[in-house]
This record gives sequence, C-alpha cells and structure tokens, in this order.
Amino acid sequence: MNYPKKVTLGDITIRDGFQHEETFIPTEAKLWVAEQLILAGYKHIELTNLGNPQGMPQFKDADLLLKGIRSSKKVAHIIDTVSVTAITIREKAIERAIEARKEGWGPNRILLMVSTSESHHKKNSGLALAEYWAMAEKWVPLAREAGLKVNGTVSTIWGCPIEGPTEMSKAIEFAKRWFEIGANDVEHADHDGSASPDRVYKYYSMLLDAIPRPEKQIVHFHTTRGWGLANVLAALQAGMVNFESTMGGIGGQPANFVSGIPVSGTGSYYYKDPNITGLVSTEDMVVMMDEMGIDTQLDVDKVIEIGSMVERIVGRRLRSEAIKNGRIPKSMTGK
Repeated sequence: MNYPKKVTLGDITIRDGFQHEETFIPTEAKLWVAEQLILAGYKHIELTNLGNPQGMPQFKDADLLLKGIRSSKKVAHIIDTVSVTAITIREKAIERAIEARKEGWGPNRILLMVSTSESHHKKNSGLALAEYWAMAEKWVPLAREAGLKVNGTVSTIWGCPIEGPTEMSKAIEFAKRWFEIGANDVEHADHDGSASPDRVYKYYSMLLDAIPRPEKQIVHFHTTRGWGLANVLAALQAGMVNFESTMGGIGGQPANFVSGIPVSGTGSYYYKDPNITGLVSTEDMVVMMDEMGIDTQLDVDKVIEIGSMVERIVGRRLRSEAIKNGRIPKSMTGK
C-alpha cells in the first residue's frame, strides 16, 4: 500500500465539535483548547462561526474568542503561522469577518459551503444553489481583497440525509467552481457518514485526476456508521494529504437545545438519536497515522492529553479509543 510520508492535520473541535453540545462551553475553555492545539503543532484550527448567534448560541462568544487567541501570550510567538478559520455561510457573516480582519483581530480564513444536494443546501444556507453561487462569486473576491483566505466546502458528496444517494461527479465540478471563483482550498465533506471506503477511494482518485493538487484539498469525514478511520485509510491510499477531525469525534450539527433553552440549530436532527452524529476522532487518527510511520507534524502525546481534558470540559466519555488505551509502546521496559 502506498501512503504519503507526511500529512497536514487540522482540528475543528471548537467549532464543529462544540456546536453540537447542548450546554454552552465557556469561552475560557474554548480558548484553552485553541491554545493547546496550537502548542501541540496544529497550524489549522476552526475556531468559531460568525453567523447569527440567535440560532446557534454556542457561538455567541465569537468575537471574544477571536480576540482572545490573537492576544494570548501562550501562543503569541506562533499565532501568525496558524490558519484561524471562522465559518461564514452567508453575506453578513462574511462582512463581519472582513471588518474584524481590518480591525486586526478577525480570522485569517473563512469557510463557505455548498451541498451537491439541493434540499440539503437550502436547509443549510437558506438559499437555492444558484443563488448561493451568485453570492459566493460576489463575496469571495471581496474577502480575498481584505486579506482573508477562503475555503469552499463541498458537502453531501457520498449521500444526503434528506434526498439519499448523490452523484460523486457533481462534487468534482463544484470543487472546480470553487477554485474558479477564487477559493484557496476546498474541503470535501462526508456530511452524515454516508461514505464507504471503496467510494472514498474512487472519489479522491477522481478528484486528483481532475485537480492534481492534493495539498489544496481537505478530507472531512463523519463516522456515524463506524467507518471513519477506514475512510481515512482509503483517502490516504488515494493520495490525500490534508485531513481534519474533532477531539473524541464530537460534533456534526448545531444543537437545537443549549443550556436549557430550545433554539433553532439545525431544527430536527438527521438521526433519531442526536448522539449518533460525530466526526473522526482526532486522537485516534493521529495515533493511527503515527503508528503507520506517517509524519503528522504534531506532538502525539500532547494531542492525547488535550483529548482527555476535552472529555472533562464536556463532562462525559467521548469516542476516542486512544484516550482509553494510549499509544502503542515504542520500546519495552521489562518492568
């Protein structure tokens, strides 16, 4: 099997992970996680969502968090080397990111998102696909002019929780369109755990044939059916080198109930049990890649330590097996 010798990993716990928590995570805890991830070697973190916090109160502290990481003494020496991403699905959020960037405390990267499924896209953004592409064509250049990097995400590649099966080739065309508009990189997302390893390998092989720039493509898997790491392995074998995940595999959808208050979130969850949703576990993926001899550019032991603390922050046991079992010993002590 052929795997890359080195990968670039991003952690999206603070945004995509904590968004599904039904208790508000204190800003100080989010900031601690961000600082520790950066100190562990992460160069890409997804920090918050700049959309309207009324429906997603987990992000009501977005400004405080962005200002906090910029002023943190713990990471002041390396913060300029880190990609700090905020989600900006619609126009007002993009405008908010641009203004914050001009004021010196905003994100340096934003994320816009389309789904190949029209129904899912409308539910996620409030716009039809044609309307959203027109919006992106206007705002992506404005964001780039303001010094922001832009990620264009393509979702529902392998299936849609609303419409069912989707056509993978459509996602390739959407990725090309993002680059044509001016996106710096493209995230390829399995939004609900529909991807199976064989189709993952097929899709990323198709993608690299069409756009032979693996460093510009980001792999994003959910693991609702337990296939997350198998899909990571398939993507590695296809030649992908850029992955993202969450501590303990948490997250996936904005909660519709936060700290005792019903909120809109994503409305009805895609699953009968809201605890089913979740991403690939950061700790397990990092330990697996390290054991395979792939350079993650991270302090693996520190990653596991952060994962243990995230369990304490959210107040429950998460999905990481590495937290329970640790790394495989590199040498035996004989004791």
